[in-house]
Amino acid sequence: MRWLRALGEVVRSGLTIEETRLEPLLALRTAAGVAIVIGPALWLASPAYAASAALGAYSAGGATFQRTWRPRKVIALGAGAGLALSTFVGYLAAGRLVTFLPLLAVWAFAAGLAWAVGSTAGIVAATTVGSMLVTVTLPTSVGRALEHAGIIALGGVVQAVLILLFPIRRWGAHRDALADTLAAVADYARRLRHDPTAPFDPEPLMTARDAAAVTPSQARTRPPVLHGPRGLAERIRPVVAALADPDVGAPAEGPGRDRARELLDTAADVLDAAARSIRRGTPAEVPPGSADVLRVDEEHEVLEGPARQAAERLVELLGEALEIAGSGGARGKTPTPPGPAGTQFLMRPTMFRLLPVVIRAVRRELRRDSPVFRHAVRLATVATLGYLIASRLPLGHGYWAPIASVMVMRPDFHRTYARAVARLAGTVAGVALATGMVRALGPDAYVFGALAVVSAGLSYTLIRTGYAYSQCFTAAYVVFLLGMGGQAWEQTVRERVVLTLLGGALAMLAYVLFPAWETPKLAGRLADWLAANGRYAAAVLRSYAEPTREHRADMRRALLASREARAAWQEAYDQARQEPVRPRGLTSREAEEAQEALKGFGRAAMLMESHVPQGDSRFVPEAERFAEALETDTAQAAVDVREHRNPDWGRVEEALNGWEDAADNRSPVVRREAELQKRALEDLATAVSRTPLERDVGSAREEQRVRAAVAAEGDGSGPAHRGG
Repeated sequence: MRWLRALGEVVRSGLTIEETRLEPLLALRTAAGVAIVIGPALWLASPAYAASAALGAYSAGGATFQRTWRPRKVIALGAGAGLALSTFVGYLAAGRLVTFLPLLAVWAFAAGLAWAVGSTAGIVAATTVGSMLVTVTLPTSVGRALEHAGIIALGGVVQAVLILLFPIRRWGAHRDALADTLAAVADYARRLRHDPTAPFDPEPLMTARDAAAVTPSQARTRPPVLHGPRGLAERIRPVVAALADPDVGAPAEGPGRDRARELLDTAADVLDAAARSIRRGTPAEVPPGSADVLRVDEEHEVLEGPARQAAERLVELLGEALEIAGSGGARGKTPTPPGPAGTQFLMRPTMFRLLPVVIRAVRRELRRDSPVFRHAVRLATVATLGYLIASRLPLGHGYWAPIASVMVMRPDFHRTYARAVARLAGTVAGVALATGMVRALGPDAYVFGALAVVSAGLSYTLIRTGYAYSQCFTAAYVVFLLGMGGQAWEQTVRERVVLTLLGGALAMLAYVLFPAWETPKLAGRLADWLAANGRYAAAVLRSYAEPTREHRADMRRALLASREARAAWQEAYDQARQEPVRPRGLTSREAEEAQEALKGFGRAAMLMESHVPQGDSRFVPEAERFAEALETDTAQAAVDVREHRNPDWGRVEEALNGWEDAADNRSPVVRREAELQKRALEDLATAVSRTPLERDVGSAREEQRVRAAVAAEGDGSGPAHRGG
């Protein structure tokens, strides 16, 4: 993608309104926390203390809106404590650039590394940098600095207490994650009715697994309905795929295909009902004809062989889903998930045991090619440089420039630039709106305090509709706080707009000078996904060769590793498509074709998983030989793809031919599924294999293709974009 087109995408993304469900009750509760600390601070102390209290309550409240599976009150307390600490430490070093700038650089670098733990940690850490920059101007002594730090921490405590006293949709995020998983499988079943080879995005399953990891205290209070349905969705997905596939399931045409479509449609209805039940916590209505459709008649059933086995298995699993849909998640009514009685829940470390996990995560990112490390370097450099430049300008409140940089910067190009555009647009609109109100109402600390609370509530309400629209009311909130403290509005308008523009420009320039492009890494990400898929497919085959509990556990671990590799590839691929970088090593067309081939390979392994035999089934010795060949060839092919060599599947082809020549071929279905895997691998080789001449001119051809596509879009003759 060329720079001009990339910047156009950035502007559109930054100003896009995201269609999401608003949460006004959560916004009202969080805004009430801001009001609770502003009012008494104005009445009992001074506007400066009220500003500190508002900063703590507002930032801690905003942290609770980030997507996280930990209790919201813990996030609020952690954010308040971090803000208080950064305020006090910043004041101790303030007053002289020789002491404050090194502290700011170290703190910003640590805040950038916090992205190694997750986006929530990274955003909260960036907020503490902003707190350090703002509040060092408020205290006048060490004692006052301690007081301001205490008041900021009190804002986090107030938000945590409100969450404890007025819980809104407790476990709501966890319920949504699980319901989204069941709804995704329902949508998959509907798409399979029309497209038997439709793809399935495993992201909802990964999100639900992440949400299922809880601390011991959370496990004691988790609703029963959140225990079993995730595994149910995991087991239904390969079964519906196997039923719909014409190679190993229902025939492509005729009564068998009609029966399969009927079962898939009913499965989607039942899963949707279960999703609604879990999301709302109430019993759901299941279509009345579902029970009749889910009856496999021994005499009149038209499905035969593997298709009939898949239908019977689907009916069994949907029976469990019907129980969930009818229970509504009431205590004691949810069916017990299958498995050993002593099965442990997925463990999430407590806050006190999180330190070793954080240290390991940060140490993994301490390398020059890590996007997180490069983000930390950019953040530290831009924060200190922005503060130094702004302090030399004939403008007050120089901290606005580095704050703008710190709050918009992200580890990737697209989000950094989109947020910079959104912040500038939101700031201009918010400052203009708030300035007009300040000018009309005149100086009144209590009125400005009330308007600050209203602005905070509107910012929280719109926080998930787009950064620009939330930032508009955040800017108004800051203007009202300054007005409450006696700052002149004329100064506020000029300074905030100019310095925000400066901070955004520095953030964007930093990514150009020290980028972390994903485009050159695509070949490596593809290789990792290929190797992980090969291990997963081999683990499934070994479950046929010797169906033991240990092999089933290996299969599960390989599946999870394959999903993680696919998610890493998908994230890198999506970012690379938005980067203004020439393809190197793997063109966009090759990447797209290779992605489709690997999806087909993973789907073939999933189909094979749906027929994995039980422990008392007979062995399939040919599967072990094919598994060894598959794992060896995919591992070597991963090295070849990473080093831009053509992959070879000689061992796979030899093992498959030996399987075909075996005298006792007791597993024709598994054999057909193995053929699907080999076909997908051949498609992958076709996608990434190039002649020496193509390797030399590949980048030039890709650039010509991109120019032609841009020209076609410009004159309206280009093809319509396909939905994703």
